[in-house]
Amino acid sequence: MDVKADVAVVGAGAAGLSLALRLARPPSGAGPLDTVLLAAPPGPARAAPRTWCFWEPDDGPYDEALAASWQRLRVRGADGTSVTTAIAPLRYKMLRSDAFEALVGRRVAASGRVSRVEAAVDQVAPVPGGGALVHARRADGGSVAVRARWVFDSRPLSRLPPARTTLLQHFRGWFVRTGRPVFDSSVVELMDFRTPQPAHGLSFGYVLPVGPHEALVEYTEFSRRVLSRAGYDHVLRDYAERVLGLAGYEVTACEQGVIPMTDADFVRQTAPGVFRIGASSGATRPSTGYTFSAVQRQTSAVAAALHTGRYPLPPRPHSTRARLMDAVLLHALDTGRVDGPAFFTRLFRRVPAPRLLRFLDGRTSLPEDLAIGAHLPVAAMLASALALPLAPRRSLPAA
Repeated sequence: MDVKADVAVVGAGAAGLSLALRLARPPSGAGPLDTVLLAAPPGPARAAPRTWCFWEPDDGPYDEALAASWQRLRVRGADGTSVTTAIAPLRYKMLRSDAFEALVGRRVAASGRVSRVEAAVDQVAPVPGGGALVHARRADGGSVAVRARWVFDSRPLSRLPPARTTLLQHFRGWFVRTGRPVFDSSVVELMDFRTPQPAHGLSFGYVLPVGPHEALVEYTEFSRRVLSRAGYDHVLRDYAERVLGLAGYEVTACEQGVIPMTDADFVRQTAPGVFRIGASSGATRPSTGYTFSAVQRQTSAVAAALHTGRYPLPPRPHSTRARLMDAVLLHALDTGRVDGPAFFTRLFRRVPAPRLLRFLDGRTSLPEDLAIGAHLPVAAMLASALALPLAPRRSLPAA
């Protein structure tokens, strides 16, 4: 099977689907672009269903597919003291990947401008004269070759770029159902530090209630090494039963993942006309692991460039200032100069939540950043800033 297209989008995760959707809906006056979306067929090459969370105002473009949304967040310190804060005009939104894929599928099919091909991509090879040839395999063993002027690859990297600091945000979550109403569905437990803290890094519980009887309950850890499945289930059971006081609950589904939090400099172009988008281009915020909002900004810029005939190099998902601040914080957490639970609890206690969320999203001004910086452990952060340039860069396998 041979296909020619203006644009090939490799991968049907958050980045690939978001770009395909934007290319399916060109602005008034823009010419249509023949686009092929290559999505891995069911099997080992396809990512398991997962949950994306992000914050934005009401009336977002994907609101009809949300599992839930909230206007209040809670952070609990290791001693159990808590701060609950309203985030209006923002909402914290929970989007399941299967619901997002279905939504994009409906909208793309209605446009008639994007063709979806279910095939696992083996190779993206530049061709003389510009563009690239994408080689892929269907589930039945048949081959697919897509030649496109522009290729946007969102597949995970096999190895991370060299970095001074890389921590892994690794987690396992249970979707639980209880017989009696136990969850406050009006507030998210964003960070609950009443979990056993690892010797290196930090850990917290995370609760997304979708109703009084149902919630996603997760254990999350920032550290250098992942746990075994039995290890995750042990700490999850402890958190659910000892900390949250759940009893007689049913686990209806699970999700598990690893997100590299790194100060690496990601490559955004690998060959003429071949680009990386999404997490493989650095969309994950190094200090938090959040990715979805940066993906939206990046794919919006790429689609706008394509529709207006400009060179579509994906922009850096985060500003230079944000990446520098994140590099210092990661180094401080990795070296133990900063107590992670105390650091995040203090930020949420002292900084108004809407401003802090904009800060975490890289949308604050320099004066706002400096004001937030006044609430940080200055000596520890300064020591990490001075030590950071001397730290060697290492390349690690991707999680």
